[in-house]
Amino acid sequence: MVVNKFIKFFSLIVLSLLTLSCGTINRINKSNTNITVDQKIERYIKLYAPIARKQMKVYKIPASITMAQGILESGYGETTLAKKANNHFGIKCHKDWKGKKIYHDDDEENECFRSYRNPVKSYKDHSLFLVNRDRYRFLFDINKKDYKAWAEGLKKAGYATDPEYSKKLISLIERFSLSQLD
Repeated sequence: MVVNKFIKFFSLIVLSLLTLSCGTINRINKSNTNITVDQKIERYIKLYAPIARKQMKVYKIPASITMAQGILESGYGETTLAKKANNHFGIKCHKDWKGKKIYHDDDEENECFRSYRNPVKSYKDHSLFLVNRDRYRFLFDINKKDYKAWAEGLKKAGYATDPEYSKKLISLIERFSLSQLD
């Protein structure tokens, strides 16, 4: 009971902070023309790392993994899914999804993806997606500082179809020192 109240209270605080930063996000998107990919990724990290760290404290998923997945799956916030649906993790609708939807070509044409009111909701749903699915349960036996094992585990559990998925996550974590978030 107390935990649920804390989570709701915490979610409201994060949502409020995100709402305040929406103006910042809009200004950033307008000045997006002459910066490098690394600068875009660093900006994405600066913006979303606090959310990933808070998710780690609540759900025990390494913030480095969450950030690397967010960067990779959302194209550092620039994919159609991230821009139009605030979906930073490429999470598809699945049978149990009751929220808003967007249709987008992925492995197949016109696939159903989850749509969120804001990125904070996407980050929280990503955590719940991993916590509440049996195929990811074994990940929570891995030390949260072992990002390599987590990355390999996500690939093994079938989070993505890309055979290089775990290598890409590990590369992002090491290139941008994301393990410092853990």
